[in-house]
Amino acid sequence: MLVGYSSSSEEDGEPGSDAPNRSSRRPAEDDEGNRHLPEKKKARTEELDPKTRLPLPGCLLSMFPDDDHDAQTEDSSLHGGRVRTFKHERGNWATYVYLPYSPEEEFEELLEEVLSVLEAHGLIWTRQEEFHLSVSQTVVLRHHWIQPFIQSLKAGLSPCRRFVCTAATLKVYCNAERTRTFLGMEVSTGHPQLMDLVRVVDKTMTDFGLDTFYKEPSFHVSLAWCVGDLTEKTKEILEELQSLVDNREEGPFLLTLPCAEVRCSTGNKTFRFPLKP
Repeated sequence: MLVGYSSSSEEDGEPGSDAPNRSSRRPAEDDEGNRHLPEKKKARTEELDPKTRLPLPGCLLSMFPDDDHDAQTEDSSLHGGRVRTFKHERGNWATYVYLPYSPEEEFEELLEEVLSVLEAHGLIWTRQEEFHLSVSQTVVLRHHWIQPFIQSLKAGLSPCRRFVCTAATLKVYCNAERTRTFLGMEVSTGHPQLMDLVRVVDKTMTDFGLDTFYKEPSFHVSLAWCVGDLTEKTKEILEELQSLVDNREEGPFLLTLPCAEVRCSTGNKTFRFPLKP
């Protein structure tokens, strides 16, 4: 299920590195052996460079990336200016638990209007690539923890039932490192059921010695983000942005999130936990 793990040393990534070196043979032995070869074969043998190695297949190269690849993963310019909240290390998997939100057409229209107003005020934001409501912090899992971690979540979430939560109020958030600011829509209904999910997830986090969720969480769906701490500048126009939510032609926009499935993202894997009807 899990692929692409790298070796703990560069030498392990070189096939045949423990084999005897053919160039260490004595020239006298080579000459003696060549005397008994036909002329064509002898010429072919002499043309071969004993140090020549066959190129590694692409699949092996991807399994044993070099240091340049690691350096690229830390280059914020390759990630829209985003900065990692923890150092990238091979075998560490960024992991978080969440409820997915599938945006509706009206939501998409509202988001475009919000981004336009932000840009008009000289604030360049980036819309989220996908939308969700978090019920955990982002933590680091070692790859050999993944299976027992997922099994623990599955057991804890098995009795939880589906519910619906709604959100309608814009709010500005900033991460603890003050490296990114988020504009989110805060949940107004469904808070007790969300807290039930958090307690289940927190228990698993505690069992694995990982950080639990915030003590007094502000559940929300993030709409967009920007690099740095622009909390105060964004709050100055928050009332104008909120008016876009409240003054729709068909009435105030209400984000409705059917909570039918909890998901856990760890590295490039996503695990799904359907809630009981």
